[in-house]
Amino acid sequence: MRVSAKADYAVRACAELAASPHGDPVASEVLAAGQGIPVSFLERILGDLRRGGVVVSVRGRSGGYRLARAAEEITLADVIRAVDGPLVTVRDERPPGLEYSGSAAALLDVWVALRSSVREVLDEVTLAALVAKELPETVLEKARRDGAWDNP
Repeated sequence: MRVSAKADYAVRACAELAASPHGDPVASEVLAAGQGIPVSFLERILGDLRRGGVVVSVRGRSGGYRLARAAEEITLADVIRAVDGPLVTVRDERPPGLEYSGSAAALLDVWVALRSSVREVLDEVTLAALVAKELPETVLEKARRDGAWDNP
């Protein structure tokens, strides 16, 4: 599985917004500088996040972007779906739309299990938990497994 730069940047920008005192709007240049994200790329990402209902833009001298809902209500899955679409697809199809036969017949179950595992993590972590460094124990257990980050 691959996490795109767009998804990584989107989550990081939303974390910056979640950390904003009192939910004040933050200018895109400030968000970009805070996370080392190219401003022009971030502007496109913020547009996707706005269309996806994750952020809202605020006009005016002290304008910028803020979260559309409380950080406790926005999951990492919400952010990633807003910029990249469905979390897991195979050849741009969701697993239920796939069909395999013969020696590969069980492959559909593998893709569905993968989708379920990804959702289990990303639907459970909210922006508030990320910013507070209070990840769910189930996520921390997965991250602490021996070899979790090793490449075979």
